[in-house]
Amino acid sequence: MEKSMLGDVGSLSEADQLRMTAMIDQLQVRDSLRMYNSLVERCFTDCVDNFRSKKLDKQEETCVTRCAEKFLKHSMRVGLRFAELNQGAATQD
Repeated sequence: MEKSMLGDVGSLSEADQLRMTAMIDQLQVRDSLRMYNSLVERCFTDCVDNFRSKKLDKQEETCVTRCAEKFLKHSMRVGLRFAELNQGAATQD
């Protein structure tokens, strides 16, 4: 993680800086897992209608692919927009 994203951590000891960085990394992993779980749950619920076989049929597979692509594109767009807003707020300070 970039130090600029951590704000003013220069006043913290090196050990505290490392703990803070580790905690932020842990939160990012947790958020990534939540996003992945949300994606899987949403696409499965929307696309899988029956359990006749172990494999998805062609229609279900296409639906899951489109659903995942749409979800990931949306997440990227939200992330970019958040970064833009965050950067704008930083320049106003």
